Amino acid sequence: MRIDIISVVPELLQSPLQHSIMQRAQEKGLLEVVVHNLRDYGLGNYRQIDDYQYGGGAGMVMMIEPVAKCMDTLMAERKYDEVIYLTPDGQRLEQPIANQLSLKGNLMMLCGHYKGVDERIREHYITMEISIGDFVLSGGELPAAILVDSIGRLLPGVLGDETSALFDSFQDNLLAPPVYTRPANYNGWKVPDILLSGHEARIEDWRYEKALERTQTRRPDLLERDD
Repeated sequence: MRIDIISVVPELLQSPLQHSIMQRAQEKGLLEVVVHNLRDYGLGNYRQIDDYQYGGGAGMVMMIEPVAKCMDTLMAERKYDEVIYLTPDGQRLEQPIANQLSLKGNLMMLCGHYKGVDERIREHYITMEISIGDFVLSGGELPAAILVDSIGRLLPGVLGDETSALFDSFQDNLLAPPVYTRPANYNGWKVPDILLSGHEARIEDWRYEKALERTQTRRPDLLERDD
């Protein structure tokens, strides 16, 4: 999979994408992430990428020309399955979206900034708009990093255990069950006996019951979905 990210502040994406699981995914050749500095396509000697909005009002707007030039350049090199705009008013990111996007081959992401991007970019280039929650950040770089991570970890071969991602929270609309590791007894706090039994079927039943119980307590709304 290849993901191209267009950013006003590409430095913000360096650390999240160059460590841990995302680093290993790229070193294995399973994921390629390329960050493009929008200022490389800026206008004039100062590489301008933003301007005042028509009609007045506070805040600058990402100009159509630099963004379109960047996107046209990338689209001339390859076909993209989705062109994603990271914006607070987009569709909220949930696990099924990450699952769906992990099956794609090429993705392009535009990180929102300032008061947003010229609406004509959204009308003529963007195919999907994603938000990570009902709040506003300084830009779309951190949401883009979150989206890349949520997708990249699902690619076959990225995680050490191929089945690990299948048991994450929100898969099948359930939160993940409690997990334990050694020692089995710490200060009198004991690991449930069933997990030490070696009986796989009973352990799986226990995990399902605990996942259901946790979901009913903490996120009952997940159980009302018809996915």
